[in-house]
Amino acid sequence: MKKINNIYVLLVSIVILASTKVNAQISKAEIRATGLTCSMCSNAINKQLKSLPEVVNVETDLNTNTFTVTLKEGNTLSPKVFKEKVEKAGFFIGALVLTTKSETIKQTSYVLVNNKSSTDDEVQIQVLDKGYVTEKEFKKLSKSLKNVETYASNNEDDFHIKIVN
Repeated sequence: MKKINNIYVLLVSIVILASTKVNAQISKAEIRATGLTCSMCSNAINKQLKSLPEVVNVETDLNTNTFTVTLKEGNTLSPKVFKEKVEKAGFFIGALVLTTKSETIKQTSYVLVNNKSSTDDEVQIQVLDKGYVTEKEFKKLSKSLKNVETYASNNEDDFHIKIVN
């Protein structure tokens, strides 16, 4: 009887572990926005980003149009959320750099396009897809990443990234 209980506990544990989704665990997002002309523009983006319940703080650098978003631990946000919020404010993302746990880049929704690796617990990654870089940068990347089959498809659920640090 004890053996059956141990097997049952083991099976239940495996099912629970297998069904648990790995959190993206993004701790910080640095968003460089394009199209801003005044402080009211940055205020619109700031309000959109602060409306996310996972956001702890948003710092704005008006000289570079960069928004540094600090997030709550254990959040499940994806880069798509930041793009949607910036676009809802009426602007576009020129660059998106995320600070995340290194195991996040092993998720199926992230496609690593550079061979750089990191042994650190946290890494900085830049999203390289259309809508996450400027149009000019996207055209350059399309040429240099023509061997990456999924890059040209513009699937909004796949995020092509490079490790920055």
